[in-house]
Amino acid sequence: MKKDCFSCHGKWYTQPMSCGHSFCPIYTKLPQMKTIRLEKENFVGTAPSVFVGRYGYPNLNVGILAPPETVEKDGELYDAPKEWSSRGFQIQDVLDFRSVLINSRMQAPVKAAHKYIEITQEVAMASKPVDVEFFLQKKPTYQISTSNVETMLGAHAQLKRAVLTSNPHIDSRVDKVVSDNDLKASEAITTLYKKGFDETFLTRILSVGNLGLKTQRKLVPTRWGITATDDIIGKKLIEEIKDYKVTDYSLFFDGYLGNYFLVLFFPRIWSYELFEMYMPSTLLNPDEEVKFTTDHELYDGRKGYVSETAGGYYACRMGILEKLQSLKRQGSIVVLRFITDEYTTPLGVWVVREATRKALEKGREFASEDEMISYVKQFILQRLHFDISPLLKQSKILNYIHTQKTLFDFSSK
Repeated sequence: MKKDCFSCHGKWYTQPMSCGHSFCPIYTKLPQMKTIRLEKENFVGTAPSVFVGRYGYPNLNVGILAPPETVEKDGELYDAPKEWSSRGFQIQDVLDFRSVLINSRMQAPVKAAHKYIEITQEVAMASKPVDVEFFLQKKPTYQISTSNVETMLGAHAQLKRAVLTSNPHIDSRVDKVVSDNDLKASEAITTLYKKGFDETFLTRILSVGNLGLKTQRKLVPTRWGITATDDIIGKKLIEEIKDYKVTDYSLFFDGYLGNYFLVLFFPRIWSYELFEMYMPSTLLNPDEEVKFTTDHELYDGRKGYVSETAGGYYACRMGILEKLQSLKRQGSIVVLRFITDEYTTPLGVWVVREATRKALEKGREFASEDEMISYVKQFILQRLHFDISPLLKQSKILNYIHTQKTLFDFSSK
């Protein structure tokens, strides 16, 4: 069965091309990548992160990411989405950091104890990037891979062995949680999140099997770990905001790296819906009409994984829940994500998380739903030249709001 570009999203490098093209229309549009080519089988590099692949389960490729050189300062910028966002890094800036990394990897069973796994665990736990000496089986293969979930990767190489050449500094709070063999992974993640550790770090230590009950610890593919971390934190925040009063009619809008988010708050109990709209004639939608995917949850939550919006659903939800918690409010939320031609390279789901956070910095309130919806329609028409009315009619949350009466509705009459 042939796939179009919208369905494939440029994943040709992980599967045979089934679209009929002799080349990938998406991949050939990617910007110029910076590389520092390694022409030998060993090197010392400053490792900011780790990566666990998902193919071949239960035997997975476990890699340490590092440039082919030591870095004296700003080494953390090779894997720091929050910092990229706060500094206003653009797509090329992110590519320059990520494309030089070498994924030096070794295959291991998900529950196997191995000296190399212990090293990856120390790298993952470290507060700052760690210097590592890598001994490779052969020179790295340079093939850039992008993803709508994981952050982009550069070269990869099969590893013989690795040796730490600097002592990892591990925060005592992290060490305490990792050492607790009776603490569930979800509890460990929420404990460290409340202490200020961000989702990138938490995904890292979850992926290398550092968290959970002693008998249940295992490697988790990074792709799964990203979504699991967002979901775990999100569910904890949902528990907390359900005790708050409802929000006002509010609208927020902004974006990052060509991803724009319009977030609507309605004064109802918690529910959430995400529409992801791929604007026409763009990287991921070469057609002349807007395409969209959508998922939602009501007050009682979802029973299964989202079917269309994937990891972006949980990443966006977490940013919204953080905002609601800061306001000490709950609400019914409808999110409209617009993916424009400015987004020239899929960089990972962190873009969704950070763009949502940026959008929620700027908002305005409305006296009624009609006033807010009217403003939204006009705003999108002027800003993006797109009539949002037909899509809003498909909103499960708006339909639920219009058909389910609350005590507030009766008392206000």
